[in-house]
Amino acid sequence: MAGYLLRNCAAVIVDDGAGSAVHRNVDLLTEGPAVVAIGEGLGRGDLPAGTIVQDATGWFVYPGLVNTHHHFFQCFVRNRADLDWTKLSVIEWLDRIYPVFSRLTEDCFYHSSVTAMAEMIKHGCTTAFDHQYNFPRHAGKRLVDRQFEAAELLGMRFHAGRGGNTLPKSEGSTIPDEMLETTDEFIADCARLIDTYHDTGRFSMRQVVVAPCQPVNCYRETFVESVALARDRGVQMHTHVGEGESAVIESRHGMRTVDYLEELGFAGPDAFYAHCWELTHGELRTMAASGTGVSHCPEPVYLVGAEVTDIPAMSAFGLRVGLGCDGAASNDNSNLMHCIRSAYMLQCLAASSRVHPVPSPADFLGYATMGGAALLGRRDIGRLAPGMAADLFAIDTRRMDYVGTRHDPLSLIAKVGIGMPTDMTMINGRIVWQKGGFAGLDEAQLFAEAEAALATIEF
Repeated sequence: MAGYLLRNCAAVIVDDGAGSAVHRNVDLLTEGPAVVAIGEGLGRGDLPAGTIVQDATGWFVYPGLVNTHHHFFQCFVRNRADLDWTKLSVIEWLDRIYPVFSRLTEDCFYHSSVTAMAEMIKHGCTTAFDHQYNFPRHAGKRLVDRQFEAAELLGMRFHAGRGGNTLPKSEGSTIPDEMLETTDEFIADCARLIDTYHDTGRFSMRQVVVAPCQPVNCYRETFVESVALARDRGVQMHTHVGEGESAVIESRHGMRTVDYLEELGFAGPDAFYAHCWELTHGELRTMAASGTGVSHCPEPVYLVGAEVTDIPAMSAFGLRVGLGCDGAASNDNSNLMHCIRSAYMLQCLAASSRVHPVPSPADFLGYATMGGAALLGRRDIGRLAPGMAADLFAIDTRRMDYVGTRHDPLSLIAKVGIGMPTDMTMINGRIVWQKGGFAGLDEAQLFAEAEAALATIEF
């Protein structure tokens, strides 16, 4: 695989392990899947055979973004007034939206995955984790397989969260019977996916995460067996925590969610939770002590409206924090770049009610890059330096949008925002998006196929 020389970059965000720094007017050289050099005048000497030279004048080059929580299948329920949170109670909303989810077909899961990943790539995301917990009986068990197929089509680095729900609605869950599995079914398919796809090698493009949907919708045994499988196979664990369910868990098990999962062993450096907006400082300290991470999804905060997640406290206590888009049921886009600004601005809004100060704008970029990589257990992605994966995106800042902003590339995305697709996105050393197009793909055809699959669903 040939490499690229990005010549004369206006700025490159570099982190050699000592923290992010802006390197001005430098070149960036890749070879195969990796960055091999960042510095001045790299193109003046001999280049490896086949190196493609790309003029990067005016470009700000950033490490690729790492999405740590999503539900791709929900892209097929976007922008629907009949499912608007503001017009329905939570119970009414769940009763309406889950029956829709239960009607999705295998093709819907594939095309919704293409849809979500395409949007993420356009906006600088190079690694995506998806929490796929919806397995309608009629759709079969190959839904995550189709997601890996979609990721390969687009060139996305993909971590598949094999989710599932085991507790019937009659016993207190919110899940229709059509979406239920037994614990044995769930664990068996997790094992199959790990055996088939999980790659622990450097620059792996495919990994699997054991991810029961959430404690309120699963039997205790589901989490116990998840821990046993994940630890046996050496994979990450994930679930929803602290999004309004803690009182329910306490009524069932005599303790709130964080303590419940700690008791079950579903915690530690190999575990991360989504949301966590209702957790106490004591619970955050418990998570920090065990090494459990948090995927903060800022945009659902606008819709749920309960409270703003306490990121300053998480940062102060030393929790590992990443960012996630979340699914379209509570965020109608798949733009992680936009989430960086949302996360920062929400914390500024809530600053007067916080004990700890708001982290810097640059820290929020860090949550979406190095923070996300840490949650997924990756040491080969999340930053730009020689030997790291060539996962990056570039913004040509020679536009009116950026007048007065170019002195501080580290704060640009959180404070100003990027309101358009990237000029280039590279994953594993391959350019997958540039000049408004996907490499080797016809976006109009992808769109038509996704719309056709969507049209098969009755709302």
